[in-house]
Amino acid sequence: MSESSPGGPERRARELRRALRHHSYLYYVRNRPEISDERFDELFRELRALEASHPELVTPDSPTQRVGAEPLDAFETIEHTAPMLSLDSSADVEPLERFDERMRKALGDDIGYVVEPKLDGASIELVYESGRLSRAVTRGDGMRGEAVTENIRTIHSVPLRLRTADREVPPLLALRAEIIMRVDDFEALNARLLERDRAPFANPRNAAAGSLRQLDPRITAARPLDIYVYDILAIDGRPPPTQQTTLEALREWGLPVNERCRPAADVEEILAFQAEIEERRDDLEYEIDGIVIKLDDIAARDEVGETSHHPRWAFAFKFPPRKEVTRLLHIVPSVGRTGVVTPIAFMRPVELGGVTVSRANLHNREEVARKDIREGDRVRVQRAGDVIPQVLERIEEPGRERKPPWVMPAECPSCATVLEPRGPYTFCPNLFACPAQLAGRIQHLGSRHALDIEGLGEETANLLVRAGVIARVPALFELEAATLMELEGFAEKSATNLVRAIDAARTTELARFIYGLGIPEVGVTVARELASHFLSFEAFREADEETLQNVDGIGPRMAEEITAFLVRPEVAAVVDELRARIEPEPPPRAGDTLAGLRIVLTGGLESMSRSEAGKKLEALGAKVTSSVSKQTSYVVAGENPGRKLERAQTLGVEILDEAGLLALLSGGPGALSTPDEAAP
Repeated sequence: MSESSPGGPERRARELRRALRHHSYLYYVRNRPEISDERFDELFRELRALEASHPELVTPDSPTQRVGAEPLDAFETIEHTAPMLSLDSSADVEPLERFDERMRKALGDDIGYVVEPKLDGASIELVYESGRLSRAVTRGDGMRGEAVTENIRTIHSVPLRLRTADREVPPLLALRAEIIMRVDDFEALNARLLERDRAPFANPRNAAAGSLRQLDPRITAARPLDIYVYDILAIDGRPPPTQQTTLEALREWGLPVNERCRPAADVEEILAFQAEIEERRDDLEYEIDGIVIKLDDIAARDEVGETSHHPRWAFAFKFPPRKEVTRLLHIVPSVGRTGVVTPIAFMRPVELGGVTVSRANLHNREEVARKDIREGDRVRVQRAGDVIPQVLERIEEPGRERKPPWVMPAECPSCATVLEPRGPYTFCPNLFACPAQLAGRIQHLGSRHALDIEGLGEETANLLVRAGVIARVPALFELEAATLMELEGFAEKSATNLVRAIDAARTTELARFIYGLGIPEVGVTVARELASHFLSFEAFREADEETLQNVDGIGPRMAEEITAFLVRPEVAAVVDELRARIEPEPPPRAGDTLAGLRIVLTGGLESMSRSEAGKKLEALGAKVTSSVSKQTSYVVAGENPGRKLERAQTLGVEILDEAGLLALLSGGPGALSTPDEAAP
C-alpha cells in the first residue's frame, strides 16, 4: 500500500509494527525465524523512516522506541509489586532430600516439580499494564529496587507489548526474569573493551548487571543483553494453575522462556536432570551455577508458604564449587567498617570458572590456625556458589620448608590500637577514630540503602579519610567543593555534584538513617521494621531491650546488640552530631486501625490496583501476605480470584469483596457489617 493512499501511512505503520513483533516472537521465543535478519532490518528501517516522516504515528511500544532515551541523573527507587525473595540453597544432596520430605509431609506424595537451570545473571521485575511494559525494577533488597525501565526497553528480546493472539493479557502482570549476557557475546564485548584500553568485565553476570545499571540507556543498548522470564510475581485475575502452564502462558504472551525447563517427579529425576545439565554446563551458551526446583502446583505453593527470606516451595541445588591449585603469597589483616580484623589471602592469580582470582577471605585467626595455612603454602582454592573465592585446604609438599604460622598482629594495622579477641574474631575497639573503620562507616552512610549519596563510594571515602579532609563521620556534611577540588580525581563539576548530593541527604527516610548508622545486626529489613514500629528516631533510641523485642524479627540477642551499641559514649556523640545535620522522616502512617490483621489480596479490583490496596492496608498497620493460612484475618477477593479464595473457603477464613475492603480502609474492622446487620 502506498503512503499517499487514504490511511496509507497509519495503516502501513500498524502493519510494520505487527510484523516486527510477530517475527521477534518467532525469533526470541519460538526459535523458529521465518525471515532473514536482512529482511527484518529492512522492515525496521521502513518503519523508522515512516515514523520520522510522520511523528504523530509513533507509539510508546513501537519497536523503534527501544533506543534513544536521554541519560538519567539517577535511578528512582521503586517498591516491588510483590517481594522478590532469595532461594534456599545447597550443593549437598541431603538438604535437597529434606526439602522433598517437607513437601511430601505437608502435601502428600501426589506432588510434582519443575526443574530449570539456575541462571547466573541479574534478577529483574517486569510489570505489564494492559499488556504494555510499564516499568522494570532491579531486585535491590527484595522489597524495592531501582527503576531501569528505559534500559530494559533497549533489550530486543523484551517485548514492549505482550501478544494476545493465543491468550488474553491480564490488566496487571508482574513477572520475574533474569537478565543475562551469553558467553560468546561476553567474550566479544571484553575484546572490544581491551581494544580501547578499557578494563574488561570479570564475568558475564557482572557484565549484565553493570550494563543494566547505566544511567545512559544508549550504553545499555550497545551491550548484548538477553532475558529469560520464569515466574509470575503478581497477576490481576486467576493465575495459571501450575508452573508448567505458567511457562506456556509466558511463551504465548511473547516472553522468552528457557527451553531446558522440564517436569520432575522426585529426587531421583531431579538428580538426573542436575547430572545431565552439569555435564553440558561448559557447552551452554550462558552461565549457570546450579538448578532450581519448584513445586509445580501453584495452589500448593500457597499452602506451604514462605519465610521472610525465601519461599518454602522452591530450592536451589548448586553445582559443586570449582577448584584450582595456586600459591598463597601473603596473609594481610584487613580492618572492616565494624572493626572486625579479617585475614585476607593474597595468592598467585588463578582462573576459576572463567574468573581470575587473586585474593580470598580467610574469615578469622582460628580458621587460619585450623587449616594451618601459611604464607608460601600451596593451596586449593574454590569459588563457593561460583561467586566467593575460598581457600579450601593446604596441599602437602614433602621436603619443602614452610614459613612460621601466621599470627594476628597485636595492634590494629590502621590505627595502632591494641586489638581485642572476641571468640574466634579480632576487633579494633577504636570505633570512629580508626581510619579504616571511619572510611567504611562513611561509605556505609552514603550507600544506596542508607542516605544514597551519589558519588560517595569506597574509593572516595578512603580518599577523604586518607587526605585528612574528614576526621569524624559528621564532618561529611561540612565538605565544600573548593576543598574537594584540591584532591586527586576531583574537578569542579564532580566536586559540586558530591556536595549537592550530601546536602540533599540532610532530609531522608527514618529507615535509611537507622540503617546508615551501621548498628550491629540492623540490616535493611530490620531498619524498616524499626522505623515502622517507633516512627521517630528518638523513640527508637530510647527503647530498652524489652521494648525492642516487640518489633517483628528482633530477638533477645539482637536487642542486646542494638542497645549496647547506642549507649556507647563515642556512638552517642556521633549520633547527636548527625541528628543535628540530618532530619529523618518517619514512614507515612494513617494510624494503626488495622494493627494485628493479616490480609491476603486476590483477583482484580476496580477502585485501585492490588499493589495500591496493599500499601493502604500496610499504612494502617495490617500485614499483607501472599499465602492463606489459619492465621489469615481476611481474604479480599476481587474479580477472577485465584485459588487463594478456594483455600480461604476451605480454612473458614472471612472473605471480603471490594466494598468490604473499602469499608475496612475507611473505618477499620468495626465498619464491616455482620450478616444480620446487612440484612434489610
